[in-house]
Amino acid sequence: MIRPAWRRALPLLLAALVAGPVARAQTTPLTLAELLATSARSAPQIVEALARTRAAEGRALSAEGAFDSVFDIDARSRATGYYDGTELEAKITGPLTGNGGSLYGGYRLSRGTFPIYEDQNYTNRLGEVKVGALYALLRDRLVDERRTRRTLAAGDIDLARFEARATAIGVQKRAIDAYQAWVAAGLRRDAYRGLLDLAEARRAGIERQVALGARPDLLLVENEQNLVRRRALVLRAEQDLAAAANALSLYYRDGAGQPLTIAPARLPGSLASLTGPVVRAPGPRLARPDLQSALARIDQSTTRLALAENDLRPRLDLRVELGKDLGAQGLGGPSRTPFETIVGFRFTVPLQNRVAKGKIAEARADLDAQNARARYLRDQIAVEVEGILIAVDAAEKLADAAAREHELAQRLAEGERRRFSLGSADFFLVNQREETATDARVRLVDAHARLAGARAELAAATADLPALGLEHPAG
Repeated sequence: MIRPAWRRALPLLLAALVAGPVARAQTTPLTLAELLATSARSAPQIVEALARTRAAEGRALSAEGAFDSVFDIDARSRATGYYDGTELEAKITGPLTGNGGSLYGGYRLSRGTFPIYEDQNYTNRLGEVKVGALYALLRDRLVDERRTRRTLAAGDIDLARFEARATAIGVQKRAIDAYQAWVAAGLRRDAYRGLLDLAEARRAGIERQVALGARPDLLLVENEQNLVRRRALVLRAEQDLAAAANALSLYYRDGAGQPLTIAPARLPGSLASLTGPVVRAPGPRLARPDLQSALARIDQSTTRLALAENDLRPRLDLRVELGKDLGAQGLGGPSRTPFETIVGFRFTVPLQNRVAKGKIAEARADLDAQNARARYLRDQIAVEVEGILIAVDAAEKLADAAAREHELAQRLAEGERRRFSLGSADFFLVNQREETATDARVRLVDAHARLAGARAELAAATADLPALGLEHPAG
């Protein structure tokens, strides 16, 4: 059975609609912004660093568990013996978040008889309600083990975020380097292809002139030699381009995170693609994640020192408890009925406490080390940024000089070609001028690649997140 024409064409039409965006994506020049967006979203190192941040958040949640309220029920009954007393007690205890003490409340109910040494177990017929508080006055008043663990866990989250940001900055800087190397390799290949095209275009004219006897046969051999040499340059440049594309695939990935080899058709064809990231002028205070990590570690060391000094203090705790029995009088007698207020103190003083003294000495030494490291890191960053600024300035001047050299070499080559076409120039000199112009073009590409690399290094050194495609930084 022969299907109608529209039915036969439908699968082809659907395939064209599906393949159309993909084909266009494979021919549209790849921009640095597109690469950085893909890398920031899918680079395995960044994904791994974000996972470590989530792990730190999980540990922080566990540390918060020290402030969870606890519900407890305790029941006991004499199954045999002279006494038949039964007691049920339910209690809720909640730690204080701003003090080392706690709040608690409970309900207790008893039935039957108890021996005289368990007289406190009696309650009225509806039971006893009790609330109380334990408040630390010296040790554990400002800082204790629970709050310290929570503070350190919050610091660990910050450290994980700073490390994730540092990882993302490093990945994006390497992605920029790979992109610039790929673009530069493509421009070098184009330069050598242009040089080869000149020799191939000249072949027909030389053959015609040799056939007419205007040029010697040796000129054909010399031109063939130039063709072979220039083809070799193109082959080497294409090999370098393929290697650069392969290295770039490490940072250019699909939605599933799989590396994609970029087609040569996506190469930007202009030197403007080698400008590098647009870097802002570094401010007086740099948001470098390594410096932020050092400052976060200083905060953690300060917290540990405060906990060690807390352990050296004597303990003085105040306890206040309010209780009231409800309902009719029970077997314990009328003494349970009145409202009760109980106030108590607990005092403990360490005599030697060498454990706390050792922890204090250790914490102070660690704090001194962290402060020294942060000072050196600030100095190192300042020197590093200043050195990169010098390199950027030198690269800009070198690029200007290379552009001027290329312009002059190109003018000389064009003039020599015109003279050769008029028969007043030497063939060897024409080739020399063309190759010199091509070398100048390649040096211009290298100078712009060097400038782009210096700008990328400056963006990484100053933690310029927008320039690195990290407007929403990792972590």
